[in-house]
Amino acid sequence: MTARGRRPLIAGNWKLHNTIAETVALCRALRNELAGALDAEVVVAPVYTALAAARDALDGSRIEVAAQDCHWEPKGAFTGAVAVSLLADAGAKWIIVGHSERRQLFGETDEAVRKKTAAVLTGGVTPIVCVGETLAERERGKTLEVVLGQLDGALAGLAPEQVAHVVVAYEPVWAIGTGRNASPGDAEEVHRAIRGRLAASAGAQVADGVRILYGGSVKPDNARALLAEPDIDGALVGGASLAVDSFVAIVRAVR
Repeated sequence: MTARGRRPLIAGNWKLHNTIAETVALCRALRNELAGALDAEVVVAPVYTALAAARDALDGSRIEVAAQDCHWEPKGAFTGAVAVSLLADAGAKWIIVGHSERRQLFGETDEAVRKKTAAVLTGGVTPIVCVGETLAERERGKTLEVVLGQLDGALAGLAPEQVAHVVVAYEPVWAIGTGRNASPGDAEEVHRAIRGRLAASAGAQVADGVRILYGGSVKPDNARALLAEPDIDGALVGGASLAVDSFVAIVRAVR
């Protein structure tokens, strides 16, 4: 358990990688490697087309399946969109919303993230809400302004009991896929600020229970130091989650 009894969560975001067969093979390998008792919850997020196959491959294991995004409407004329209920039907128990690549590459706004977060909660699935600043914003000293603004936007209108079911992921955009990462101290500073904002908006009890993950070039050689910080409750892992050895090492870095 982390500080105040929060169970660590390690989530692997597989992004636009792996066929159904490759997904099944990776799931089976992770299932075998992580068959024993785990100190962390473990989640993997394959592409939409492999969600059901991943669910089946992991059935009965300690690893759960997440989707990488969703649409906020339950149904309708929204070509190419996938609703929360459909993702849950395919096996997703978690849904990532507001990932920096959705914001940066697809123009996703704070309002869209808010709608998605609410839809995920309404659908009985757990949202992993991503926030993070660009390098330019960090260099201008805007990190907390940007991160807390995104957090406020994503959670606007939610009751404290709903916020209690949210997972937050801090992912500095400048550290994603670059090999750079925030130092444990820098990451902890932002995580602590996020928890403080949650306490101000939803109450100290809710804030103490919400898990806040770090994402941004998390690897076996830096995971233990990051996860040792009191307000870092796990990791949202990108590239390192695509290789069995490195992802398993990150999961086992939890103590």
